[in-house]
Amino acid sequence: DTAQKRLLPPLPQEGQYCVAPQQLVGVVGLEVHAQINSNTKLFSGSGVRFSAPPNSLVSPFDASLPGTLPVLNKRCVEAAVMTGLALNCTINRKSLFDRKHYFYADLPAGYQITQQRRPIAVDGMLTYSLLGGKKRSQVIRKTVSIKQIQLEQDSGKSLHDDLRSQTLIDLNRAGVGLMELVMEPDMSCGEEAAAAVRELQLILQALGTCQGNMSEGQLRVDANVSVHRPGEPLGVRTEVKNINSVRYLARAIDYEIQRQIGVLQRGEAVQNETRAYDSKSGETIPMRDKEGLQDYRFMPEPNLPPLIVYEDNASLPSGIDACQAVVVQKIREGLPELPSVKRDRLVQTYGILPEHSFTLVNEDGLVEYFEAVLKATKKEPRKVIGWVTNELVGHLKHQDMSVSQSPISPSALAELLELQETGHISSSVAKQVFQEMWRSSGRTALEIIQEQDLGLVSDTAQLHSICQKVVDSHPDEVHAIRNGNEKVLNKLMGLVQKETKGRADPVLVRAILHEKTS
Repeated sequence: DTAQKRLLPPLPQEGQYCVAPQQLVGVVGLEVHAQINSNTKLFSGSGVRFSAPPNSLVSPFDASLPGTLPVLNKRCVEAAVMTGLALNCTINRKSLFDRKHYFYADLPAGYQITQQRRPIAVDGMLTYSLLGGKKRSQVIRKTVSIKQIQLEQDSGKSLHDDLRSQTLIDLNRAGVGLMELVMEPDMSCGEEAAAAVRELQLILQALGTCQGNMSEGQLRVDANVSVHRPGEPLGVRTEVKNINSVRYLARAIDYEIQRQIGVLQRGEAVQNETRAYDSKSGETIPMRDKEGLQDYRFMPEPNLPPLIVYEDNASLPSGIDACQAVVVQKIREGLPELPSVKRDRLVQTYGILPEHSFTLVNEDGLVEYFEAVLKATKKEPRKVIGWVTNELVGHLKHQDMSVSQSPISPSALAELLELQETGHISSSVAKQVFQEMWRSSGRTALEIIQEQDLGLVSDTAQLHSICQKVVDSHPDEVHAIRNGNEKVLNKLMGLVQKETKGRADPVLVRAILHEKTS
């Protein structure tokens, strides 16, 4: 259904890009920078807040003033460990910090503190799903290997003023904690990459380690794209940087695969370069080549000791306060239900379709809403799911609202569904009442039905009269029914419902019409 498709990653048509002509296939690896959901920065006590006044959240360390030293934020370490555990990584009990040197105006120290030699987590696996098959209703599960997760600090922001030919620097973002997740080149097209990033986004949001809002730069994706013939070495790759939505990620990768195939088919060579995605033209454009690879002059960070995490309280050395240490077992015990587990549980518990479980999990708060409606009504889950994914989600999307902003509470929707289930109103009237409840928040279904006299017409004499009128004015249809075409009866039922404004009891109407046309 349309509401459900709108919530899944917007993907190209099946098979459009995943198998390229003449056996050249795409190879895709991703580097994802996830901003850690923390009140303060990775190495300083400065606050983290989007769109704060420029340079209002900058400590002496963030500005790299002489004599300042980094102090590691425990919350950021725990977030990285939790993310690593959720992605089936090995957590390194000892990891190291390094300096990566490069010179941009928005990097005041002239280096970034990162984890180049020994990151906090390695060798993980992300399982993601996408919809395939003729009706795009078959769930296809795939996996991508996570090479590593490393902690590092963000840079500031350069704002270019072309009118005045000057660049302004905002250091609010400088030093904000990031997790860089490096995915192996295990994907073959934009559809797979988009589905993997969407799943990662849901996992990070479920964990609370990253809010994952791409439009605010909390999740930034770089894609490494190449093409080759299966069985041959990987081709020359390009890097498409700073893609800020799942939709654009799929389009950028698919465009780049087709562009590289075109280059090779013309007998030319793919250049090892960095490209940007232009969302207006739908094309990738060159930014800079990588011929002269920059020497980052990595060196151990002299002001930070090795980062040690402990397996459990029993492994803590004497004299170390458990509250000050990062304990893996404690973090593992606090892991929430992950999206893939939640989807499987919904399908098994309620007998809903797998694609509906995607819709529920993809929209923040929708699972809780759905389950709250089920608790308050006797209606079957497979009937309730249609109301939640079509009516509710359709209205929310139309007005760009979140589930928490819905003017119809779960209990109010449950009341409406109970009235329909117990035969007080027809399904068409139920939708009409839903619209009215949406427009006038706070009014109950029962109030609206009574005010507008929308209850089912079950007065047998009145229905007999209306049915007789419809039968008398449609002799051709009656003749067709008498000759065995039962489907025409539905047309007469529709005419009766039109006459009663959808308020006739359908079971009663069918019985009366059957009697009058037999």
